[in-house]
Amino acid sequence: MLQEAEAGRPAGTVTEEEVRRIVREEVGAAFKKDPGARKCSLIASKGTLDWAYPPLILATAAAATGMDTAVFFTFYGLNIITKDFDRTVKVGTTGNPAMPMPIPMADVVSGMPGMKAMATSMMKSKFKKKGVATIRELLDLAREMDVRLIACRMTMDVFGYEESDFIDGVEYGGAAAFLSEARRSHMTLFV
Repeated sequence: MLQEAEAGRPAGTVTEEEVRRIVREEVGAAFKKDPGARKCSLIASKGTLDWAYPPLILATAAAATGMDTAVFFTFYGLNIITKDFDRTVKVGTTGNPAMPMPIPMADVVSGMPGMKAMATSMMKSKFKKKGVATIRELLDLAREMDVRLIACRMTMDVFGYEESDFIDGVEYGGAAAFLSEARRSHMTLFV
């Protein structure tokens, strides 16, 4: 109490630094009680721009909180971790009724040639204006944070991918490899 009064704070208040220390201690204690709480496993199965963001944002956020994180890329999600993802990861406009457009459009219009490129450009522009990281930045961050990026071997075989088609740092495994990760995880998400 005397120290608080000397610091010019009302009695019974805490500083931001003290709150952060308390939270760190509580999170550390929780991790000691449940080691699985330190693991996060995600499945990324879609490869469009709007579906590339959720698994990468969730993975980097989980890693930032100290969780061992793995993302299993399967089916069209493999598109996100190919070397040419900048060219291939686009917004799918057809059949996406929740996609906000400047003016209402019928599916027949949104499926016309050039609409996918226009929608992709518009979304990238919106993200840039709002300071949202690019897919490249999120992938780089994920690798820096030791997020395991796992490509589904069966899907690679089905679609004819080779290991050389993927960005550096990608691991390769099947469903059993992912399930081994997921069964030891406190959090498993299919995105």
